[in-house]
Formats: sequence, C-alpha cells, structure tokens
Amino acid sequence: MSAVVDVAAVDLGASSGRVMVGRVGPGRVALTEAHRFPNVPVRVGGTLHWDILRLWQGVVAGLRAAGPVTSVGVDSWAVDYGLLDATGALLGNPVHYRDARTDGVAERVEEHLGRERLYATTGLQRLPFNTLYQLVAAAGTPQLATADRLLLIPDLITYWLTGRLGAEVTNASTTQLYDLRRRAWATDLMAEAGVPAGLLPPLHPPGTRIGPVRPDLGLPGTPEVVAVGSHDTASAVVGVPAAGERFAYVSCGTWSLVGVELDAPVLTEASRRANFTNEAGVDGTVRYLRNVMGLWLLQESVRTWGDVDLPALLRQAAEQPAFRSVVDPDDPVFLPPGDMPARIADACRRAGEPVPDTPAATVRCVLDSLALAHRRAVRQAQELSGRSVDVVHVVGGGARNELLCQLTADACGLPVVAGPVEATALGNILVQARAAGAVGGDLAALRGLLRATQRLVRYEPRGDQAAWRAAQERMGGGGCASRCS
Repeated sequence: MSAVVDVAAVDLGASSGRVMVGRVGPGRVALTEAHRFPNVPVRVGGTLHWDILRLWQGVVAGLRAAGPVTSVGVDSWAVDYGLLDATGALLGNPVHYRDARTDGVAERVEEHLGRERLYATTGLQRLPFNTLYQLVAAAGTPQLATADRLLLIPDLITYWLTGRLGAEVTNASTTQLYDLRRRAWATDLMAEAGVPAGLLPPLHPPGTRIGPVRPDLGLPGTPEVVAVGSHDTASAVVGVPAAGERFAYVSCGTWSLVGVELDAPVLTEASRRANFTNEAGVDGTVRYLRNVMGLWLLQESVRTWGDVDLPALLRQAAEQPAFRSVVDPDDPVFLPPGDMPARIADACRRAGEPVPDTPAATVRCVLDSLALAHRRAVRQAQELSGRSVDVVHVVGGGARNELLCQLTADACGLPVVAGPVEATALGNILVQARAAGAVGGDLAALRGLLRATQRLVRYEPRGDQAAWRAAQERMGGGGCASRCS
C-alpha cells in the first residue's frame, strides 16, 4: 500500500451538494468539507427541473477549493438523467423525479410489460419515478427524439469532468433498465418499452479509473476521476461500520433506505409484493432494501413553518405522548413538495387519528411514524431474504437525530449504532483510496477502518414491544404478511 492520499468526493443530494476532501491511509480516515452549495429545483412551464448548471458550477468551485488531490469520485441521487445530442451538448435541464409527468405511467407500463416480468428482470420496487417510467412519459418529446445519449446525474458530471461517456453500475441498477442477473442493460425490455438501446452508454463497476480531469477546467494538480458507488446509497452502504454480515442499515436523509446487504438478489413473488428492491452494490453485493419517505416529511414541515429552532422543536417533540398520532410515511400524498403539516393533519383525519395541533406534536407524529416504517422494513427484509440481523446501523444525516435513533431502536427491538453522519462521502473516498492503493482489502476491511476512526453512538432498545406492535397495526401492519398484496 502507498502513503496517505488526498481524494475528493463530490456528493450531490436533493437539497445541497458538497465537495469533501478525504485523507486516507493505513489506520487513517479524515474528512474536510471544501465547499457546500444549495440544490434548489426550478419550476418552469409547469415542469420541475434540477438546476444542473448551477450544480456544475458548485462542483467546479468545490474542486478548486479542495486543492490538489489524487482523484475525484462523484455520487448523487438516483433515477434522474440528462440527455445529450450527437455533439455532446445537454438538451435542457434534467427533470426532477418529483415532477408530475410520471403520474399514471407506471400502471400503463406494467399493463404492457407485466409487473412480474419487470421485477424478475430488474428486481426493482415499484416507484412512480423510476427512470423507465420517466422515459415513457417523455416519449414523443423533441428532446428525447433528438437525444443521442442518456447520462444519469453522476455520469453527466463525470462526462463534463473528463469528456468520457459511461454508466456506473450501482446507479444504473436503479433505473429499471438494468438486468440484475445478467449485469447488463435489459435491452429486450427496453425495446418493448420503446427505449432505444443505443441511448445508454457502456457500463463500468465502482473502482474503474475513468480518466484525467480536463485541463481546461483549471483544477489544482492533475486528478483523475474514479468511479465510486455513484448512487449515494451505494456509497453510504460502503460507509456502514458493520462487523460481520448480520446487520441492517438505515441510510437516513431525505429518504430512508432500509435494508440488508446480500450476495444475490431476492426475486421472489413475496419480495415483489412487499415492494422491496434489489440494487447493485460495491464489490458485486446486492442492496436489498425498501425506500421509506424519510426525513423529507420533517424537512418540508420545517420549510413550511419558516424560521424555527429545530433542536428546540426536537426536544419538545421528545416530551410529547408516544404514538398519539401515526401516519404511513409511504403514502404518495407526501411525495410532492408543499404544505406538509397540512397533509399530515389531513392524513390523520382520514385515518381517524388525533390531528397534531402544534409543531412539536407534528414532529413527534413524523418521527414515531418513521421509526415504525423502519421497524416494518427491517422485519420484512429479514423475513424475505432469510438474513437475520443483530444490529441496525443508522448512517447519514438522520444519525444526528437522537430522538429518531432511539425510537428506531425501541421500535425494532434491536440496538442502533448511529454514525457516521458522512457515510456517503466516506464510502466514496474509501473506494477511491483503494483504487489508489492507499488502503487494501474487501468491504469488511474498509468497514473495520471506519470503526477504528469514526465517532459512533449506540442506542439500546427500551420500552414495550406490545405498544409498538399496536402502533404498527394502526399505521399499516407489522410484518410481510400484512403488506404483501
């Protein structure tokens, strides 16, 4: 192994982006934030877009602020894409996955291709904004008709950095255009859906050296771009500091991605009915998980309320009665931006639940409901995969939320280990550092390095499981049998 290296992680999230510098070597992992910038969607002509050029500007400014680094790795959210013409020019701003253009499209596609076939090929849960549905929704538009290539968001940033076209596997597996067993684009399925196979670039795995950064960008040094787990959850799972295989993870931010790590996909009918997804992970693993709406409900509530003291609000929420009101976070009504407290109140009315009458009561409703959703997903993941777990790792921004972490431990009846908060950036830089030879070994070795260097907090379960079971029944069932329909 070589000496310590400095590498840069470009990590683009739904509300902000940042460039983090990682210094990695034997027994050493340290992160420094070089630059952070907002990610503010823009609505034009009734369509919600990502402001991709503003994000690109933030990426370049961050890499300049990072100073000389050995390499750069890019990760972001999944499913969204940019279209390029034959000259490599971008054909308009990418459309946001929360845009309404895919309303009703999943049903049409499933009627044509069959739900069972879609799942058997791609292993993906049914989400209305999967890339396949976005492309079907875009059929007939001048942009799609003109497009020569489709690049997912991190692949688009990589292309602008290097001039090289490609698709990293972990993010490609989220599109519903990827055959998980063949580990190739699902060309037959794409043809029947009307998606030209030539639209998609060649695939490459995490750890691939893409190429040097273009010199005209004027970045310090001569870094190369290395493919990482470019779906941010894939990098976050690398950053789970687990010892052994018997763990579940909750990558908790705008979304909660709740699941287990497996060697092979679970493509059973019960898994499909439970709406679990199989996504490619680093080193050939499978991320078997379920998307839960996550802290989006809290984030949108805070945005609606305006200037609030969130730490004080969380302390007040901890003093609220447990389970007074619960909602199902996965209700599609919560997906679009808007007045989230009003939607939560309306959902409570429809379900016969007490309506939260203060911000603290609303926050407690959100966190109790999220803990219940985590409980449901952890139990289903074990039942459907046959993988028992002894501990739940909460990583990402949600690891800072002490109340949510404790409630998740209580709900699951399992210890919760919270941290690292920066799991995505850490997973990103570790894959780069391994490619550079600064660290070696498999995922277990990388995770051991995290356990030795990162701050972790353990929460022991407490309280009465019977109370959680009763609350689960109010929200929507406590196990696979109640959801598999």
